Amino acid sequence: MPVLALRARDLGADVSTAAAIVALTGVGMLLASLPAGALVARIGERRALVGAGFVDAGAMALAALTDSVLGLALGVLLSGVCWTLFLIARQGFMIDVVPITHRARAMSLLGGSYRVGVLIGPLIGAGLIALTDLTSVFWLGAAMSVLASLLAATMPDLGEEKRAAARAGGHLGVWTVIASHRRLLATLGTAVVVLGMTRSLRLSLLPLWADHIGLSASTTSLIFAGAAALDVAFMWPGGWLMDTRGRMVVAVPVVLSMAVACLLLPLATSTASVALVMALIACGNGLGSGIVMTLGADAAPDEGRPQFLGAWRLCGDVGNTGGPLLVSAIAATAPLATACLVLGVLGLAGAGWVGLWTHRVDRARLALSRR
Repeated sequence: MPVLALRARDLGADVSTAAAIVALTGVGMLLASLPAGALVARIGERRALVGAGFVDAGAMALAALTDSVLGLALGVLLSGVCWTLFLIARQGFMIDVVPITHRARAMSLLGGSYRVGVLIGPLIGAGLIALTDLTSVFWLGAAMSVLASLLAATMPDLGEEKRAAARAGGHLGVWTVIASHRRLLATLGTAVVVLGMTRSLRLSLLPLWADHIGLSASTTSLIFAGAAALDVAFMWPGGWLMDTRGRMVVAVPVVLSMAVACLLLPLATSTASVALVMALIACGNGLGSGIVMTLGADAAPDEGRPQFLGAWRLCGDVGNTGGPLLVSAIAATAPLATACLVLGVLGLAGAGWVGLWTHRVDRARLALSRR
């Protein structure tokens, strides 16, 4: 991810085009959410994981070999599609194999595994670039995708009987499943949109503020690295809290930490104060590792589960994409400090909405456990 814009610039893209190519990962994820759920329902989680890894390796190879901006754009878009397929399939597999009493801890560690990759990947990539050139990072990505596929191929293929029954009786359509669960998606699903939007703000708002007060790019990167370490440190406590104290006690702090950080950001005028604000966000974000997957696992029906998880993934992707767009829209019409305050107030309101619906999830789980 860190070198996509640089690769685009090497191929002759201007700054705005390079930024658009980076955004194509999110576009691919948005476009693929619903079709990916339907595909997993037909071929199963293991085949989906294996296939997504190999296709993603092809996308990375295309990004390395192409000599055109269009070729790079196609590779990035395809990689986003594969990533969504991979996310839905691994979530479905974990729902089957993990006891419900340990579901949040498992999902938290699953979300944390991505964070560990984000820490390690750029370090290896930086070493490769120093020894060779920029395209070596894409070959590293291709190799890791192949390795992921080979690991996934060793997993048991669960749910074959259920898929055979569905083939015999006809698979449920994605829109049929969405219609059946429209109220849930319109309430708890919008809470997931808020969660995704809140978490994505740190990737857009914080770098803009750091640049606004004159911090160098290297200092900003160092702050983000420290925050990433905090993020990883909090993933296990967050999973334990969700399993033992309920989903709300984690979901609300995720949103609140970002809301309070937005309100404090205009006061952060030094490296230390920006680092403290970023640490606050990292603690909340780390606690919430796996929260969206956990809530999706709680809500997913037995029949039509992959299709439902595709719609659930779409809710998260809308939030992840909408956060940076919201920052851009507000910053285009107001000073950045004002944008921070507006986003902070919106975050406080969002925390109330998330708290309302996750509290209902906790009540439903408690009632079910007493039966």
